Amino acid sequence: MPALIDRRKFACILAAAAIAPAANAADTNTARDAPDLTKVRAAIKVKNYDAALAELKNMVVNPYNQHPDVYSLMGFVLRKTGDRAQSMTYYRKALDADPTHKGALEYQGELYVELGEIDKAKENLAKLSRLCWLGCEEEKDLKETIALASRPK
Repeated sequence: MPALIDRRKFACILAAAAIAPAANAADTNTARDAPDLTKVRAAIKVKNYDAALAELKNMVVNPYNQHPDVYSLMGFVLRKTGDRAQSMTYYRKALDADPTHKGALEYQGELYVELGEIDKAKENLAKLSRLCWLGCEEEKDLKETIALASRPK
């Protein structure tokens, strides 16, 4: 009987570990098959978007780097440097490659807020809420961005 209880506990632990969402935003979370984005993330962290953009431009032309993390970060950096149209293009590429990419959903939602398209931002928030049923940083951040934009001025 004790062996049966231990197996059940072990099975519960494995199940919980398998379904627990990551609590990191896409700019810190690394997918297994993603290229090395350490330099890009370091540049973004210190708001050196030109350096991050240079790194990412080299990555996107390499067929081995066609990855939603690359596209999402490219969209983020382009948005931060003022190129909203190209930013949207890269968020769409990231979401075409992985419709559940939490970072791309958050960042695209933030772009929608910047463009005054709050309803579209809320659609992204709803998608994140479904993906992050225990909550995640991307959902929290987008919710805060929408709330700030929705306040009376």
